[in-house]
Parts: sequence; structure tokens; C-alpha cells
Amino acid sequence: MAAGAGAGARTRRTPLSLKGRALALLAQREHSAGELRRKLLRHARAETARNAASATEGRPCAGASDEGDDATADDALARVDAVIDWLRGQRYLSDERFVESRVHARASRYGNVRIRQELAQHGVSLSPEAAQTLRDSELERATDVWRRKFGTLPADAAERARQSRFLAQRGFSAAVISRVMRNAGSQGDEEI
Repeated sequence: MAAGAGAGARTRRTPLSLKGRALALLAQREHSAGELRRKLLRHARAETARNAASATEGRPCAGASDEGDDATADDALARVDAVIDWLRGQRYLSDERFVESRVHARASRYGNVRIRQELAQHGVSLSPEAAQTLRDSELERATDVWRRKFGTLPADAAERARQSRFLAQRGFSAAVISRVMRNAGSQGDEEI
């Protein structure tokens, strides 16, 4: 058997196109348009640089040109934007689905403030209906998080402050934290 011809031999695969990469990423989970653009742009720039390097291989280098770098960056951005537009047109990419997916994944552990901040980082926001649903369920979600983490009444003011800080770090509003802690202190955790 020839060296490298066995079952463990590696074969060179052709790199995925930008569209192929985008579809592979979207097959893993929902992405926002901004997040997908960032990921694809990194690959598009690397691909453009590889193509430019292979085109100039063997030729004497006349010096670097800032104008050429701008043109390749613009070309990469234009190619990525074309893929994003195509994905939206085919309904493979949807900011609404991304928001719904992210809220579904985060709502059981985090408060409204944290969820809104995370969505803002992705350049999307909650619909008014989704925002109202989150507001309506925040006390219940905060109580569930508190119960899973602590489950017992705070013994003193320091413990109460520690529990409150934990909920605040999870993104629950001050009013909701106050209600959770008041309910914990006055009714016992069996009724919270």
C-alpha cells in the first residue's frame, strides 16, 4: 500500500464558498445578520488575500498599495453583503427567528435587562409583544432562578445582599429583585 493511501490519509478539500460557510453556520444555530457578517467577512478577507498572493506569486513585488487593500476590503464586504441578502431572500436568515431563539435560550436563566443587552450587541431588539411577555414573566423567572441557586431564606442582611447581587448580575430589575427577596423573607420559600 502506498504511503498516504490508507484509510487514515488526509485529502485536501476545497474550501467552502461564502454561501456554503453561511449555510453551515446557520445549520448549527440561528445568527443575527451582524454576527454572520462578521464571521463571513473574516473568511472573505482571508480568501481575497490568498487569491491576491497566488496571483502575484513569482512576480517581483512593486510595493504595497493602500488603494489595493481598500479595494480588496470593499470587494470582500460586497461579496458578504450579497450572500447576506441572498440568505434573507431565501428566508434562511431572519432577525425575528434569531430574537425568538435567543430569548427562548436565555429567558429561563436571565432577566430582561441582560436579554435586551445581549440582543442589542447583535444589533436586534425585542418586538413589543415579546418585550411584554418577558415583563409579565420576569418575577416568576427570577423566583425560579433564586430557588435553584439558593432555595433558602437569607439568614442575615449580608446574605440577602449577596442573593440580591446575584439576581442583579443575571439581569433582573431592581423592582423584581426586591419582590423576590420580600417574598422570600415574609412567606417562606414554599409559597414564593
